[in-house]
Amino acid sequence: MGHFKTIIGHSPSLESIIRSAKMVAATDVTVLIKGETGTGKELFANAIQKESTRADKPFISLNCAALSESLIESELFGHKKGAFTGAATNKVGLFESADGGTVFLDEINSLPLSIQAKLLRFLESGECLAVGDTKPYFVNVRIIAATNADLNQQVKAGAFRRDLYYRLDVVPLELPPLAKRLEDIEHLIKHFMAMAADTHGIEPPAISKQALNALKSHAWPGNIRELRNLCERLSILLAGKTIEPENLPTEFSGSGGHSVSIPTNFTLPHEGLNLERLEVDLIQQALDRTKGNRSKSAKLLGLTRDTLLYRMQKHGFKGSEK
Repeated sequence: MGHFKTIIGHSPSLESIIRSAKMVAATDVTVLIKGETGTGKELFANAIQKESTRADKPFISLNCAALSESLIESELFGHKKGAFTGAATNKVGLFESADGGTVFLDEINSLPLSIQAKLLRFLESGECLAVGDTKPYFVNVRIIAATNADLNQQVKAGAFRRDLYYRLDVVPLELPPLAKRLEDIEHLIKHFMAMAADTHGIEPPAISKQALNALKSHAWPGNIRELRNLCERLSILLAGKTIEPENLPTEFSGSGGHSVSIPTNFTLPHEGLNLERLEVDLIQQALDRTKGNRSKSAKLLGLTRDTLLYRMQKHGFKGSEK
């Protein structure tokens, strides 16, 4: 299954997901890909489609967060001439255009409730109804959906239909964040730097062991997308040179770019300590001292704001998604 070779990495968590995705690709089942922003959900969707029996049929993607409620309904199901102001002609929807193929619905967690009902009807029977029409049409389309939010929590909050969630969650694939794929970072860096060198016609830089260790220690709140963007920037600025820790952005310095006096003679207590509990306590102290100001708290802790938000989310701090 060669198309999965485009997914770079050999960490156990990634290889487990790839094995599941290969089995899913051979079937026609609905797939829900879960994962943080930047973890490669669209890459997986593409690989699944290319290895499916529908590989030679249309593959159409739509980001559900990119359009308003009225526009997304028209985009998916089409509309009849005169259905609303500006509808000067009939419009064919994505489902009809993709008949026999696959539609990838990214950020399906952003799909409005009214459209969720129509999507559920489509998943159950293949029925579509264009905006402004009274007669439904039927198509045969496979759905691959992706979410960067916890749909189960959205169901509990009343923002997502429970019946649609169960219909989508037939085979869930949960992509691990980059912070849980540390073994893959070096492979990804080499891949992205080679891509940048080829795209821009430059010599790729080398990377020192110290700089690599700094990159491996980063929380990567933006995941693979954040790493790819950084690699392209460093490849252009340091073409043919060696990347050292001082060439990395301040958030990789371990002090967030701030000169903070940290005692170096700390001794681990004989009885040991709970590092996770200590981190939670320090974050809480910083938030208390700054009256909840995340930027100031990050400075106190020697972190970037994004890294602090990532760690707050990891530990379940209230409001960490903001």
